[in-house]
Order: sequence, then structure tokens, then C-alpha cells
Amino acid sequence: MIDGPYFVLTVLGVLGTGLVAGVFCAFSTFVMKSLAALPPAQGVAAMQAINVGALTPAFMIVFTGTAVLCVVLAVVTFVLWPDEGRVELLLGSALYLFGCFGVTMVANVPRNDALARLDAGAPEASAYWPAYVREWTVWNHVRGVASAAAALSYLLALV
Repeated sequence: MIDGPYFVLTVLGVLGTGLVAGVFCAFSTFVMKSLAALPPAQGVAAMQAINVGALTPAFMIVFTGTAVLCVVLAVVTFVLWPDEGRVELLLGSALYLFGCFGVTMVANVPRNDALARLDAGAPEASAYWPAYVREWTVWNHVRGVASAAAALSYLLALV
């Protein structure tokens, strides 16, 4: 069984990936649906505000801190090559780093940046809004599932 500092790192991995999965689950299950139900100008303005508000230290510590923790867990796993939990630890790290953090950088952030450049009341924003909601939400599902799977993988490494 995993013990000592390695155990603590893995528990923190479960917590970090699980917290991020919860945030993305909320967006996928009701936040984006609620924003999509608004008139486009209001939905765009609300999402622009959310995207700025998400860059708080609290969320960024959880989101990027978990990515750093996943890298540490992967490196420590490669160095120590434990008999138990090795596959689960490496899988959990890969799921979060590629399926969550990577997807965020290559799929969600570029869409957020494009939305940020628009005037919420402009016809271009209204035209872009339905595609933004659809595409952003699909990629949010991917990163939410990847984060939850990473949490489960780390949890399985502990048992």
C-alpha cells in the first residue's frame, strides 16, 4: 500500500482532480444551459464575466496546482516505480494533464479568448454564441469526465 508522503500526494491528487471535476460538472449540467437560455447578448456578457472571474487565485491554485501535483506524482512514480498503484497513478496523471489541463488550453481557452474579443451586444456575438455554447460545452464534458476519471484512478491507487 502507498504510504508516507506519497500517500499524502495521492490523496491531494484525489481531492484536486475531484474538485475540478465538480466545477466542470456544474458547468456541463446547469450553468451553460442557463446561459444558453438567456438572450445572446446577456449570455455572452455573463460568460465573459465568468471567464474573467474564473482567474481568481483560489480557482487557479486548484486548477494549475492540481496539474503540478499530477506532474509530481507521475515523476515520483517513474522514479520509485512502486509495485502497487503504478498504473493507476500514471493513468490518473495522464487523464488530468491531457484530458483536462490540455483540453482546457487547446479547446476551451481559445474559445474564451474569441468570446472576450466580441462586444456582447454586437451581431457578431449573437451569431457566435450558439456555436460557442455547443462547442465549449462538448469540450467541457471531456475535461470533466477526464478529471473525474483521474480522481477515480488516484483513488484506486490507494486501495
